[in-house]
Amino acid sequence: MTMNQKVLKGLTILSALTLGVLAYETAGASTKTITVATDSDTAPFTYKKDDQFKGYDIDVVKAIFKDSKKYTVKYETVAFSSILTGLDAGRYQLAANDFNYNAERAEKYIFSDPISKSNYAIASKDGTSYDSLDDLSGKSTEALAGSNYAQVLEDWNKEHADKKPIEINYVASSTAISTRLQGVETGKSDFILYDAISLDYIIDDQDLDLDTTALKDSVGGDKDGLEYLLFSKDEEGKELANFVNQRLKTLKEDGTLKKLSIKYFGDDFVSTLK
Repeated sequence: MTMNQKVLKGLTILSALTLGVLAYETAGASTKTITVATDSDTAPFTYKKDDQFKGYDIDVVKAIFKDSKKYTVKYETVAFSSILTGLDAGRYQLAANDFNYNAERAEKYIFSDPISKSNYAIASKDGTSYDSLDDLSGKSTEALAGSNYAQVLEDWNKEHADKKPIEINYVASSTAISTRLQGVETGKSDFILYDAISLDYIIDDQDLDLDTTALKDSVGGDKDGLEYLLFSKDEEGKELANFVNQRLKTLKEDGTLKKLSIKYFGDDFVSTLK
């Protein structure tokens, strides 16, 4: 082989390697980054441990995007009150924070297929039991403005103007649900309306002297107690929701959702999902 032939062969190999690198970089560049917003303060759905994102919602999202060649996922801790406004602004593409359904929210956002089914429940001092919204007339609570639970209480007050209103004291999004439950234990407020999974988990974890009672009222129709992931109501959100729903169907069929439910909730809260 002549010197010129050797040089030409070397250039050919170098060109092939360069094209390979460019092809790799182009493939990587085509991967879309999805930023997931969560408050990291709604255990067992979402929380942080040793600076790592944990919880049922987080692990469900991880399972959804596992081995995806189209999407890269990152997580960001966001104050609850800023999650949806961030979704509006395009800072986040997916919201994962034990979101329940309400009609007002559905006008602005796309809901995934449900990822778990709990029930509304009321936490109160040990020995005191409330099982209906009517029982809460004249009683006080602390709630996050804009939360589904606050909306339920606000709607009851509007629909029962002839009765003593439920006193709703709105707290900052930085006020954890565990702190609000401690307020019930100390007598600062009378009750907390929340989902049964979270209440049972936190009361047990914090060893609080509280009881939980399932709410007998139906406040959400066929969507009562269901939990969802949320997306912006645009083409990007629609495309992402379609991808997520296809993966959720697979994860339900292969038993992944059930395993995660048992891991974080201690029971199967997904097999009844449609």
